[in-house]
Amino acid sequence: MLRLVGRTLQHVGLVSLPLAILMELTGMMGRAFGLSQMLLMMVFGACAFYLGRYLEGFAMSDAS
Repeated sequence: MLRLVGRTLQHVGLVSLPLAILMELTGMMGRAFGLSQMLLMMVFGACAFYLGRYLEGFAMSDAS
């Protein structure tokens, strides 16, 4: 179960920044999507990915 949560967080982290870039390019937000929001998305994506990696590694070491 913990491994699945870790994998999901990794996928969310990997998808968040390209999604933010796509939203900026297409204007889906309906307003100017500034640099500060892009930076927040990047930090969120990196944190989610590394937390997911940590949880997956913890689940793998706990299983053996």
